[in-house]
Amino acid sequence: MKKIALAAALSVAATGAFAGGLAEPVMEPTVIIEETSSSSGGVVVPLLLLAVLVAVAVAD
Repeated sequence: MKKIALAAALSVAATGAFAGGLAEPVMEPTVIIEETSSSSGGVVVPLLLLAVLVAVAVAD
């Protein structure tokens, strides 16, 4: 009788250990925000204005 009780207790303990099974860990993705910068540094607009002024001066 003791062997049956011991076997029943061990089987209950063993099934409790495997109840959840293996699950993949949930990991949230890492978001990386990178600042973008142009190499012109805001020079393009003044150069275009200068080119327009030169074109107007040459056209007169």
